[in-house]
Amino acid sequence: MTDAMTPYLGYGFAWFVATIVGCLLIALPVMLAVAYAIYAERKLWAAFALRKGPNVVGPFGLWQSFADGLKVFLQETIVPAAANRVLFLVAPIITFTVALIAWAVIPFGPAMVLANINVGLLYILAASSLGVYGVILAGWASNSKYPFFSAIRAAAQMVSYEVSIGFVLVSVVLWAGTFNMQGIVLSQKGNIFGLLSANFLNPLLFPMSIVFLISAMAETSRTPFDLTEAESELVAGYQTEYSSMAFALYWLGEYANVILMCALNAVLFMGGWLPPLNIPILYAVPGIIWMFAKMAIVFFVFAWVKATVPRYRYDQLMRLGWKIFLPLSLFWVFLVSGWLMLTRYHGA
Repeated sequence: MTDAMTPYLGYGFAWFVATIVGCLLIALPVMLAVAYAIYAERKLWAAFALRKGPNVVGPFGLWQSFADGLKVFLQETIVPAAANRVLFLVAPIITFTVALIAWAVIPFGPAMVLANINVGLLYILAASSLGVYGVILAGWASNSKYPFFSAIRAAAQMVSYEVSIGFVLVSVVLWAGTFNMQGIVLSQKGNIFGLLSANFLNPLLFPMSIVFLISAMAETSRTPFDLTEAESELVAGYQTEYSSMAFALYWLGEYANVILMCALNAVLFMGGWLPPLNIPILYAVPGIIWMFAKMAIVFFVFAWVKATVPRYRYDQLMRLGWKIFLPLSLFWVFLVSGWLMLTRYHGA
């Protein structure tokens, strides 16, 4: 009996260790990327304002984010007396965890993905929609006026733009013919004149790439859509009562979501890990390099917009989501499906 169980236990243990290692190979680089994303964004903001930015801690200020993290770690976690203690502490954990689990299906190369599931895009949509719970719980559990107002705003904002994002993803799925993230990347290989590998260069999908980019900014509450943290109205929004590591978890989750949206833009509309030109010599460059380069371009746009565009009013935010993006993305689903019926499937 023992001999019969040994291979099973050995395989099970190996699978468990491999899964844990795979998770760490994603989670640790993501957290490191968050630290340097904050540094890079501060440097970009400084450049836009003709300032130097972080330049004291470490060479060129490279250790500034780690110094800030250490400072936050050493602070005391203060829970308001009237707050619901359990939910108050659970809320940032939910936000941070949800921000990490979506990375499981992001492909960084031909064989560099933790879970290459057939419904990868649906998994990301489901995981990202869970993020609103951390925000709502933070606003309600704080038992304070401004965090609660912010939580209500965040719930309405996230739901509003998730609808548009969903229809944009339907257009991409129709074109690619699959929900699998690797399949979506491979469907872009040389899809423009057999030379260019990017959906955003496709005239039929270019408008949806713009809608997705703007909706991603609204979904992650980035400027000019940061109405959930409008300091002139809500102090610091749902984070007002948080301090120490609980506050840091929200920051980590926020920037992990921003980098995730950069990765999704790269995968869905920029060819992911494929080189921009379908030329054999370019495939000598590892796919992960192309992926990071495309993510960096999208991140630059995020930082550029935050540094230059003023904040929307809340009615403008809702009008853009419900009266412009929703009808446009829904119409584009019919347009893409009609085009495919006439061209790709009609002959079949």
